[in-house]
Amino acid sequence: MHIILTPLIGIAMIILDLYMWALILAVVINWLIAFNVINIHNHFVYLVGDFLYRLTEPVLCMVRRVVPVMGGMDLSTIVLILVIVFLKMVLQQTAQHVAILPGL
Repeated sequence: MHIILTPLIGIAMIILDLYMWALILAVVINWLIAFNVINIHNHFVYLVGDFLYRLTEPVLCMVRRVVPVMGGMDLSTIVLILVIVFLKMVLQQTAQHVAILPGL
């Protein structure tokens, strides 16, 4: 069982890492666009922003249903990053448990 479970946990942790970085990049790009540092009329900026929006917005929309906007600040990204960190810790503990008890 651990022959299959250990690589699956590793892949899940990599996917969670990549998604967390996509969230951070989406926030940074949104700030840069909001402060007119970069322009969405640039085709590359538009493509990257659109890709990150389509990747992150469905999950952030679900989090926004649960987490209210406080004082005009959207805390959904921070909450989602904390959930990802929690899931990574759970996966890491599971991987350690599987490594300790390989015969089960």
